[in-house]
Amino acid sequence: MIKTLEQMFNDFALFLGAARLRALFLVIALTGLFSLMLNVVKGPEWVTVVQSLLLLVAMGGSAVIIIGKMELEDRQRWIALLVPAIGAVILAVFFLPNLSLILIGGALGWIVAGMIIFRGRSPMDYQKAIRHLRRNEYEEAVKIMDDVIQNEPEQPNHYRFRAELLRLWGKLDRAQRDYLKMTQIDPISAVAFNGLAEVNLQAGRFDEALTAAHKAAELAPDEWVALYNLGMIEDRLGESNAAVGHLTRALELGVRDARHRLLIHLYLARAYARLGDSASAQAEVIALRKDKGGLNEWSTILASDQAETLRAVIGADVQAAEQLIAGALDVSMLGAAS
Repeated sequence: MIKTLEQMFNDFALFLGAARLRALFLVIALTGLFSLMLNVVKGPEWVTVVQSLLLLVAMGGSAVIIIGKMELEDRQRWIALLVPAIGAVILAVFFLPNLSLILIGGALGWIVAGMIIFRGRSPMDYQKAIRHLRRNEYEEAVKIMDDVIQNEPEQPNHYRFRAELLRLWGKLDRAQRDYLKMTQIDPISAVAFNGLAEVNLQAGRFDEALTAAHKAAELAPDEWVALYNLGMIEDRLGESNAAVGHLTRALELGVRDARHRLLIHLYLARAYARLGDSASAQAEVIALRKDKGGLNEWSTILASDQAETLRAVIGADVQAAEQLIAGALDVSMLGAAS
């Protein structure tokens, strides 16, 4: 399964965590703003120097924020790539402007060459596994990741990718073991606990899923993905008050795609129906209908051969949302329908 840009951003946000994500945004936004303000000042040579310095601050600050979250091996690889390149840019801007084209070109060339020099087997192996996945050759894809993990047993992302393959294959117990291994390697990884919550939800182990989801939300309290999964699990367990709190907070944080907003409004409507708050339940149905475009997104995703386990988890929810939009299901029946 190829991840969408949205999914990749969500994973990146979970990887960084709320504090680092805010810091990254501030570094880029503030340096960019100051640089734009300096455009008003025309003529003095120092303006170009200061703008170049701001660019370096943005690049260096972003690198520190992101690289600081990486595993040791990845961190060393990127430091080896970026330090010489940034050094060449500093020389070009402040000390040898007459050689700027040569130095900046050399910096870019080093980054390109370094990515080849320092690249391990993993990216190529991931691509091979994805090719097998597209042909529904799950066993072959997993075997490739078995070899990758044997060679690099302390890289949590390898376990994560193999777990995702195993989930698509329907091997949920094995996927659970991989997510548990991730939590052992990196005990503060919200991504690991979020994956553990998802696989336990798929397996119908709701209590275990709830524990993992609470941990993910604790590690990433400002990420809607963790709160969405937590609210979904609480919906399954009938913990309506808790579900309302977590799902409402997820919406406040900003859920960009219609399909997830659609299900959040469904779970909120169901929670309010269970609580006997018919007015709030009806308001959520109205909000759900505004996001009816999410049905088309789910229809495309769930039609895939690789969506069997996902259909088992949310297929009935998508159908209930469709019935609510069509008027074939009354909001008062949501509590009973669950």
